[in-house]
Amino acid sequence: MAAPSQPQKSTYDVIVIGAGIQGSFTACHLAQRHKDTLLLEQFHLPHSRGSSHGHSRIIRSAYPQEYYSRMMPESFRLWQQLEAETGTTLYRQTGLVLLGPPGEPELEACRRNLGVDEVLDAAALAQRFPGFRLPAGQVAVLDSTAGVLFADRALRAVQEVFRRHGGTLREGEKVLRIEPGATVTVTTTAGVYKAPRLIITAGAWTGAFVEQLGLHLPLQPLRIDVCYWREKQPGSACLGSVSPCFLTLGLSQAPHGIYGLPSIEYPGLMKVCHHHGSPIDPEKRDQIPSSAPSSDIAVLSSFISSYLPGLETQPAVREACLYTNTPDEDFILDRHPKFSNIVIGAGFSGHGFKLAPVVGKLLCQLSLGEEPSYNMAHFAITRFPGVLGAAQ
Repeated sequence: MAAPSQPQKSTYDVIVIGAGIQGSFTACHLAQRHKDTLLLEQFHLPHSRGSSHGHSRIIRSAYPQEYYSRMMPESFRLWQQLEAETGTTLYRQTGLVLLGPPGEPELEACRRNLGVDEVLDAAALAQRFPGFRLPAGQVAVLDSTAGVLFADRALRAVQEVFRRHGGTLREGEKVLRIEPGATVTVTTTAGVYKAPRLIITAGAWTGAFVEQLGLHLPLQPLRIDVCYWREKQPGSACLGSVSPCFLTLGLSQAPHGIYGLPSIEYPGLMKVCHHHGSPIDPEKRDQIPSSAPSSDIAVLSSFISSYLPGLETQPAVREACLYTNTPDEDFILDRHPKFSNIVIGAGFSGHGFKLAPVVGKLLCQLSLGEEPSYNMAHFAITRFPGVLGAAQ
């Protein structure tokens, strides 16, 4: 943040609102393209009020949707490039097991997109990963490329590269008003900035910003319980840091899916979470105590009892994170339908972190008027009825 005594620059090539992982990668791509870029963040960094904090996220090649799996090779490459540029380890390869009923459509689509033939039954999974107990009649598919991204470290690394390429990051500045036009004017609690291009990547706050611009996107912020579960036998090799990540698909008792990561943040604690949460106003997320009762905890306790018997069935640590979901859980990556120099990246629905390097590249391309590197049909604003009418 610039010192108050210094003259504050007010005009840039591009302004990006929101310095989470998506906005930071977007700004970094722009700076690497020699665009004078301002990245605005309403909170002081680091903070834990959004969707990009915490120690770990899953990265995987396995996706049932081909349009995501097609992006993953480039995403892995760009993460490796960031590691090399900053001399920082950002990824640990652990593998990932996908668990579900045989023939489950999404599980089969993941297997096809991975290009693997092997399906593990309960005995084969237990032999390879002793910490898992798979109920009879269920199967597992292994994504050997998958692993853990170190989230906080990754966010710092991409912001470091952004600054290194001449980018300006101003933290603790809340955006108060956006005035569209050939030159966009952004007023914050600390100043007024102008640029011919604006990109909004404000996570759970995006809906409120685009409302100012006559656009009503179906974005639902959710408060997610991030839970850590203690090993019954401390130091157990089968559940320690060498165990794989996992993801469930098609389980009747957990229709939204359950995912887990090995004990990296807290030694002896495995991260296991329900991919589901409670609707929330992001301005009021801290008004809900972390000890509030939750049906999601009951779902997780039951799952752990059946699938991960080496863990205690009550969480040792509970934290909170925000998801911002779209109705179809696909991202929004598009230009404003009325103001083409305003680009929106939103609705990452709890699975966007791993793809942030590619998302940032695509938002950069959209902002610069270039042809995006991938088919953008699944990310278009116009897929939601009534949105265009609201923006006229």
